[in-house]
Amino acid sequence: MHTHGEVRSGREARRPGRAKRVFRWLAAGLAAALVVVSLTAYFTYRSVWDSITRIPVGDLGPQPPKFTSATNVLLIGSDSRAGPNQRFGAGIQGQRSDTIIVLHIAPGHQGVVALSIPRDSVVPVLGCPPEPGAPGQQAQPGQVEQINATFADGGPGCLWKTVEQTTHLHLDHFIELNFTGFERVIDDVGGVDICLPFAINDPLSKLRLSAGRHHVDGAQALAFWRARYIGNGSDLQRIRRDQYLMVSLIQGIERKGVLSDPARILPVVRDAARSMTTDSGLSLSAMLGIIDSLRRLPPGSVQFIELPTVVYPPNPNWVSWPASDGALFSAIAHDQTGQTVAARRPAGRHANALTAAVGGPPAPHSLVGTYGGITGNSNVCRDSAAFAGPRGGS
Repeated sequence: MHTHGEVRSGREARRPGRAKRVFRWLAAGLAAALVVVSLTAYFTYRSVWDSITRIPVGDLGPQPPKFTSATNVLLIGSDSRAGPNQRFGAGIQGQRSDTIIVLHIAPGHQGVVALSIPRDSVVPVLGCPPEPGAPGQQAQPGQVEQINATFADGGPGCLWKTVEQTTHLHLDHFIELNFTGFERVIDDVGGVDICLPFAINDPLSKLRLSAGRHHVDGAQALAFWRARYIGNGSDLQRIRRDQYLMVSLIQGIERKGVLSDPARILPVVRDAARSMTTDSGLSLSAMLGIIDSLRRLPPGSVQFIELPTVVYPPNPNWVSWPASDGALFSAIAHDQTGQTVAARRPAGRHANALTAAVGGPPAPHSLVGTYGGITGNSNVCRDSAAFAGPRGGS
């Protein structure tokens, strides 16, 4: 016969066994849950990654040397009407590079330079093999073409080769985005602000808005991006307007906390990927590195520069690059780009000397301070010069 104490002792002896079983059940359940979450994330991630079109890029010739660990990405905005882009004009054949930007990402999240190259720039005709969607082109020594035609005939690989050999900047990758992708990404982040000094009614781009500040969706943002025949009708003015749009987009994304909200960033990534073409050498880890570098940057550390140009005498509708641009290319190649005041110095007792408000001045040694341009914290309503000219408001 057991005493009361012996019975209690038996219960105590059985408790560790129950606890172990409960723990094992919990651990198994947790492991199963983690497997489900991991697999869901994996398949979602792989579906996004696999939706990106990747093409091999070869025959780049001798590439310029790489002086630093910075990353240079050639960004291409394509006006191809293939696939979903047919609604922008199914009868228009081929593809042209509406936007050409060399994105320089400094090492250690120190800053970014977005160098815009005018689509009317004159460049040598280099030999390039055929690529998907492009027939390729034969080298024509001593002959020139509009850089927009380089992409149309030779594809992104030919544009990559031409930009490298004319700027002597080593490019690591290219990323191309089409009309549909641009439009959807703007919608995914909740639209973007644009500021018009006067009413615009442009039948070609279909931009129809009154004067003042507007919060627009993807379709209207794309119309603003493409609008060329307003102001003085130049591509140079269009680049300036587009830079303000990019600044506004950066500010809006930061203000809304889009990059820190997985539920909001996933549609952005999905839609961008579906409309994106990259070189096959851009690995998953490299893409993640680029994204991580960009998402950590404050707006003030991003500089938007338009490549200085002069009129090309044989054809006043084209532009050429003066020899002085070599200093700009060299500064980027050696990562001597500087930073803005707002990004470089702390607030506090020095704030009265800094112009802490949005749109503060660039540091004297920055590329914006030397060559002009804007930064990611510029006031988006200070772009009236980008609209000035005989083709003004409606």
